[in-house]
Amino acid sequence: MIVAIDGPAGAGKSSVARSLAGRLGSDYLDSGAMYRSVALASIEDPSRTPAEHAAACRIRLGERVLLDDRDVTDAIRAPDVSARASLVAADPAVRSALVARQRELLAHGDWVAEGRDIGTVVAPHAELKVFLTASPEERARRRSDEPAAAISERDARDSARADSPLKPAADAHVIDTTDLPPQDVVEQIVRLLRSASGETHGDRLPRRATQGE
Repeated sequence: MIVAIDGPAGAGKSSVARSLAGRLGSDYLDSGAMYRSVALASIEDPSRTPAEHAAACRIRLGERVLLDDRDVTDAIRAPDVSARASLVAADPAVRSALVARQRELLAHGDWVAEGRDIGTVVAPHAELKVFLTASPEERARRRSDEPAAAISERDARDSARADSPLKPAADAHVIDTTDLPPQDVVEQIVRLLRSASGETHGDRLPRRATQGE
């Protein structure tokens, strides 16, 4: 089963998705880290296009993010990389390369995947789709290393891009996290999972059906 969590920067996607994955015992996919890794690679080596970096670089996700076997967990969170990542993510060739990788990962096992187009493009078949949002003021407060103007500019760019724009899937559950701590958001999603699966207790994700079932 796949739980898709989308939303803009500062809405709480990463903290909620990571916590939910731990709660459910599922794998966690941070698609944004992949775009940030390509952005970092393109900053460090401008002789190659972002699309070339996306096609060639090796990205490993987990507790730490590895780019070509180098730990870039902290480096990809720098403000200049964040700004570059939004530009890189608008490149159709980059998105094509990374979406293909993400789909390969999500094809097996149970996942909580977060990003800006998981529910609309990467995994439109996800059993549960959630779109997190929050007020601009709260999102800027959470992203204290990034000015509010920069966040608004990135929102506008991500929402207006022709390829995989930032928007809720038609069947997504929208949750405003402005006044909610991450754990409360996780609880809401767990309740949605229980309702979707017909369970009244327990946190385990429904098992993904295998061929022949």
